[in-house]
Amino acid sequence: MTDSAQNTPPASAKAKPMPKRYGIGLNVALQVLLALALFAGVNRLNYYHYWRWDLSPSQDYTLSPATLKYLDSLSRDVQIYIVFGRDSKVYGEVQSLLEEYHLHGRQRIKVRSIDPVRDIERAEQLKADTGLSLAQNGVLIRCGANKRFITEEELVVREKGTSTNKQIIEFRGEDAISSALISVVEGRVRRFYYVVGKGSRSDEAQSDAYNAAIDLGRQQNFEVVQVNLSEISHIPTDTDGLLILGARYDLSEREVSMLNGYWQTKRAGIFVMLDPGGETTRLNAFLTANGVHPRGDRVLMAESTSTGPKKEFSVLGEFMKDVPFTRHLVSSAITLAGQTESLDLLEENTSLKEQSINIQPLIIAAPRYWGEKQFLEELPIVDEEDTVPPIYVAASIERGAVNDESQRADSARMVVVSNSTLLDKQTMLAVSRDFVATGLNWLMNRESFIGIPAKSKHAYRIQLTSRQHELIFWVTSITLPGIVLAFGFMVWASRRAA
Repeated sequence: MTDSAQNTPPASAKAKPMPKRYGIGLNVALQVLLALALFAGVNRLNYYHYWRWDLSPSQDYTLSPATLKYLDSLSRDVQIYIVFGRDSKVYGEVQSLLEEYHLHGRQRIKVRSIDPVRDIERAEQLKADTGLSLAQNGVLIRCGANKRFITEEELVVREKGTSTNKQIIEFRGEDAISSALISVVEGRVRRFYYVVGKGSRSDEAQSDAYNAAIDLGRQQNFEVVQVNLSEISHIPTDTDGLLILGARYDLSEREVSMLNGYWQTKRAGIFVMLDPGGETTRLNAFLTANGVHPRGDRVLMAESTSTGPKKEFSVLGEFMKDVPFTRHLVSSAITLAGQTESLDLLEENTSLKEQSINIQPLIIAAPRYWGEKQFLEELPIVDEEDTVPPIYVAASIERGAVNDESQRADSARMVVVSNSTLLDKQTMLAVSRDFVATGLNWLMNRESFIGIPAKSKHAYRIQLTSRQHELIFWVTSITLPGIVLAFGFMVWASRRAA
């Protein structure tokens, strides 16, 4: 037998030929293409069809129903510019909030972010286009020729105090941005006239109320203009509302006549904060004629304690549950500092009903308070001349109210509060500010934008002992890296042994 015969492989070995190399390559290429097509298809579906969940404890990234309703009816294109340095503490929240406006704006809202420190060229171009200095962080909203710049300070509420580094306690971004959005789309800024020349508890109190009203105007899309009723012959025709806040001296007969004339017009709006210590007989008579009678007493709580008599004038109040425009405040309590008088609401007065005047209580004092006539006594007690609970300290008046919501825009409205300290800088609470903002929106027939909540900011601190610090160091710096190193060494050793 020759060597060639011995080296010839058996026939069975030729039965399974090896696949050709180009066939393997084609198979792999097809698998790769199919994988890429599947990946692209899934991502495309995910881009157009997805769900979003806000898992933050206070729903920081969820727009209110009022804002969503407005965005759904938006008929004009809006450009929003986030003009913020990236080191701002609220930049992330502002960006996330405006992304929600973009997503729900039906392609009407375009959002761009500009860092004036890093994007100098784009920032300068925006300055040239708008004529704004953009000297501070803020949000610029444009619609056609209308524009509104919201500063960072208008988006937040800081803690009280004299510290230069005040912490942010509330984020009011949605409230401010939605109001500004209405402003630029409608192209008209509402106007409230702030009545001056009638004195106040102090110059500081008057300044606080005026400045607080201006701040509210910036966020709620209205401007505040001072007016002295003794210097004009009639209430200006462009008035969307009058602010009579803490007047110490009374109106004249001519001024009351002007006030009555304005109140008889359609869509009149008046916000009154009474000073119980003021001499405002004619103003009180005007309010009484429209269903709210200030009693001239003082709402207080007094008791005898082991340390002597205790008399408390600061009133803890609750919001009424059956009033639609304050319904979002029902879960909050409000404290009225200083002095407060009780209000007699003439809800069943036949003459008022004939005039289609509807009176509703807004704030009721806690049950332990009563209306005391002899409030200067050291330890007053309830007697026949005093007013017992329920004690109302704020009320609304609506003239021309009808059941048909579509016709209610023509009603005249008034809010009366029997306390003048709601807007004092030293005692103003967030809920007080929200109540005033709610009342002003109601006067402007803006029920749809009442109740946009502020987002509370919470700071969390974890206190660790020295032993806990040491344990964290050993776990994170020694134990965990050691486990990873040991596992890697085991893999290396097993491969080397193989």
